Amino acid sequence: MRVHIATDHAGMELSAHLITALAAKGYEMVDHGPQAYDAEDDYPSFCINAALAVVADQAAGVDALGIVLGGSGNGEQIAANKVKGVRAALAWNHSTATLAREHNDANVIAVGGRQHTVEEATAIIEAFLAEPFSNAERHVRRIGKIAVYETTGEIVE
Repeated sequence: MRVHIATDHAGMELSAHLITALAAKGYEMVDHGPQAYDAEDDYPSFCINAALAVVADQAAGVDALGIVLGGSGNGEQIAANKVKGVRAALAWNHSTATLAREHNDANVIAVGGRQHTVEEATAIIEAFLAEPFSNAERHVRRIGKIAVYETTGEIVE
């Protein structure tokens, strides 16, 4: 599986760890930056680029997911969710990570690097990457309604 990763300055240590640890587990890691620490960096471009790459890969039939990191993960999740076709979920424990995949077919996980130890964050992200979408009819239906709104602006009851 290809995994696109992006961060802001607050998640750089975690990002570096994840790139090494997940590559060692066989994931193809693609780093969307930043490449150097800058306390004044602006995360949206990094996160949007990672999210765009996830959508492009998935459209091309590549098994791909994304990770966006920050101090809280909130802004990074918001930025990623501006990309059409992205369902980015902020996860703060094993359950929220696995349910994001199982029920919502989330394709990007957002994690707050200042909210967890490196070990905790790694476990949350590994759980997300390992969990498949359930394909349960009710979840497919709900995701479909979100997609209709995203593409047409129409709210389906």
